[in-house]
Amino acid sequence: MMSGNSKKGSYSAADIEVLEGLEPVRKRPGMYIGGTDEAAMHHLVSEILDNAMDEAVAGYATCIEIDLGVGNRVTIKDNGRGIPIDNHPKFPGKSALEVIFTTLHSGGKFSGKVYNTSGGLHGVGSSVVNALSSELTVQVARDKGLYEQKYSRGKAGGDSMARRY
Repeated sequence: MMSGNSKKGSYSAADIEVLEGLEPVRKRPGMYIGGTDEAAMHHLVSEILDNAMDEAVAGYATCIEIDLGVGNRVTIKDNGRGIPIDNHPKFPGKSALEVIFTTLHSGGKFSGKVYNTSGGLHGVGSSVVNALSSELTVQVARDKGLYEQKYSRGKAGGDSMARRY
């Protein structure tokens, strides 16, 4: 079979791109959230809201707050267990929090051990939101401390995670 590219040159393994990390999300957001319009932003918000709702449905949260701010800023808070902040065993030196927000297909929804039922994109949602956000701040209240991690366009900013108090 003849390739349609015969006039432009050969087609070889060197022409095959391999996207890594969150790069595929940034190059083709529609594959993950259905588009790049206003409805897509709603999808991003619903992904984080789904995580808060999972905590509530599992019986760990009793309150979820959503604040819609100026300039497409959205704040979602819940009083659930908080995302784990200890180092992830597969990624030494990275907290589970950072892994969840910077790595596709990471999260507590796969095995059924953490959540019996769950919504969202199952291990993709938080990292997709991060990849497509110009800035994202995650605060986690856990182990009698408040921890914060800032991100921009899929990358963790500065220190891995700062303890606020």
